[in-house]
Amino acid sequence: MVRAVADLIVTGQMQPGERLDELSLAARFDVSRTPVREALRQLCAMGLVGRQPNRSAVVTNVTDSHLSVMFEAMAELERICARLSAERMTVEERRGLDLMHRASMRLVHAGDQEAYAAHNMDFHTRLYRGAHNDHIFEMVTQTRARLAPFRHAQFRLAGRLAKSYAEHQEIVTAILRADAEGAARAAYAHVSIVSEASTVFAADHR
Repeated sequence: MVRAVADLIVTGQMQPGERLDELSLAARFDVSRTPVREALRQLCAMGLVGRQPNRSAVVTNVTDSHLSVMFEAMAELERICARLSAERMTVEERRGLDLMHRASMRLVHAGDQEAYAAHNMDFHTRLYRGAHNDHIFEMVTQTRARLAPFRHAQFRLAGRLAKSYAEHQEIVTAILRADAEGAARAAYAHVSIVSEASTVFAADHR
């Protein structure tokens, strides 16, 4: 439910200022009002929806500057996670990261955007867990949740799957070499590119 409405907003099918009536959404997605309320709550937390007391929820206007600020924070957090992962990941964790990354090439060849998006989520979660710092994990996952609709949308851009794979490869290579600074640079560059791709997609679909 959250993903479906977020996609409608990010792709411009729901415009800024548009009211999100609970009954209408429940009918549209053939669900009760309970999951609709929860979805709107999560969308509010993401900044995609705004709501004032005793008023209907409305689609917010997510500006380029707002996206830029969030992605800037994300890039810094992922830089830290990659650096710590290169220093702290166990042998098994490094091997698992490498194997899952290599396996994702078949998704790139197949052009499977949905499956690759799910893989991308798992890949980055491994980076966050590999840092072995629960506080950082909490911060980075919260920030990722707010950016999730935009990070997912980037994969609809032509050639983005292959580019994402190549960017992941740089991160993995540095981590396997225990190159903390190299991993940090690669992760920061990756999120910066994701930011640009997501902004382009959002602008094209407004």
